[in-house]
Amino acid sequence: MRKEQALCLLFGETQELKMTLEELYKEIGGNYEQAQRVMKMDKLIDRYIKKLKSSGVGERLSAAADAMDPAMLFESAHAMKGVCANLGLDSLASAAEEICEEFRPGKERKFSDDEVREKTAEIRKMFDKTIEGIAKYEAGA
Repeated sequence: MRKEQALCLLFGETQELKMTLEELYKEIGGNYEQAQRVMKMDKLIDRYIKKLKSSGVGERLSAAADAMDPAMLFESAHAMKGVCANLGLDSLASAAEEICEEFRPGKERKFSDDEVREKTAEIRKMFDKTIEGIAKYEAGA
């Protein structure tokens, strides 16, 4: 319980408290400390975590997997890895890195097309769950 909530209970007040960035990161399984190290200010973390929804990185990765386009898979996974790593979304960054490395030019593939589709579908589920948490944060949950 946050101090503000305890004070409200103590004085019999009701107050809607907005979700903090730290609470958002706990909900979505992110690394808030990493985001702070990279972004330096909560204002920047807030701005860029909200932009993740409209960034298109999840859609581009899904489209690339549907088309099974190696260059598009590499580029979209690389973009997702970078964005998520900077935002402290370590699980997403790590999952995207696996696809990125699978399609890095000059490297031999390890996964079948079906395995790639399964992995990208799992990444998309993780991404969508993250976006749902961000939407709750924006709504002031």
